[in-house]
Amino acid sequence: MGEKTGLANRLRALRNARGLTQAQLAAQVGVSRKTINTIENRVFVPSTLLALKLARVLEVSVHDIFALEEDG
Repeated sequence: MGEKTGLANRLRALRNARGLTQAQLAAQVGVSRKTINTIENRVFVPSTLLALKLARVLEVSVHDIFALEEDG
């Protein structure tokens, strides 16, 4: 697997709270299930456009999904 990014996310928790599978969320935002998986596992950082689409589908703000991790 790739190196973890400094971008924390709550995508899995928010997706589960909505009762969505990775495949269902992926279909709604136009990406593969693997893309959702790699975002949830912090291997891939989504584009701004994808982050906005995720926020729209999950009915939260981008800041509710993603946050910079503190150094140290």
